[in-house]
Amino acid sequence: MLTTERYQIILQQLDRNNTLKIQELVDLTASSESTIRRDLSELEIQGKLIRIHGGATKKQPISQELSYPEKTNQNIVEKKAVASYAASLVNNGDCIYLDAGTSTFEMIPFLAEKQVTVVTNGLTHLDALCDYKISTYLLGGFVKHTTRALVGYGAQTSLNNYRFDKCFLGVNGIHPVYGFTTPDPEEVMIKKAALLLSQQAFVLADSSKLNQVSFAKIAELDDATIIINKIDQAFLNLIENKTSIKVVSS
Repeated sequence: MLTTERYQIILQQLDRNNTLKIQELVDLTASSESTIRRDLSELEIQGKLIRIHGGATKKQPISQELSYPEKTNQNIVEKKAVASYAASLVNNGDCIYLDAGTSTFEMIPFLAEKQVTVVTNGLTHLDALCDYKISTYLLGGFVKHTTRALVGYGAQTSLNNYRFDKCFLGVNGIHPVYGFTTPDPEEVMIKKAALLLSQQAFVLADSSKLNQVSFAKIAELDDATIIINKIDQAFLNLIENKTSIKVVSS
């Protein structure tokens, strides 16, 4: 079967089912697993789909955002590995900004033994930060129900009262041309401000965020170091001269 024919089958099946396993595509195309993996990698680079563990999922519209509960159980092993490494960069005495989101949430247990001060706009972070007795300041502002983040004028105003040694941000897209993006301009304003108020900035991501573009731009790739669980060599070649990257095995 020609490569273009396999691509067509893969994309048609994704339109019907939203998510596909590699073995399903092996059976459908009578191809080897390694061939299907290469096909999925190439289609991801082309922006046609998102690779996930064991298969692929349909790419969502740039303005669409999953709710916090929907994100919580996605790529959890990968998020924990990335979070553990990110927390290892935090020194005793640091003041850090912890962005709302599921990847940054996973950092909290790894900060328990460190003497740090955390500022966050993540309502979901509060219970864990309190449970681990981590010194915490919560931003004011408007509560965004889907992501449980505090945004808007009140959040921006209170954020401007702080300065950080490091900030740790979540994003929805990492793209070689369009940089770091997320669906909501309100959240972008908070992320941008935190980045500018920090001496060092880090973006936590799993590989599903690569080559994705959302509606609102946060920053250029060279504005933060990317901490990620894995990255294809082809995509790495596109961005390695534009940013710092740390790949963490899960």
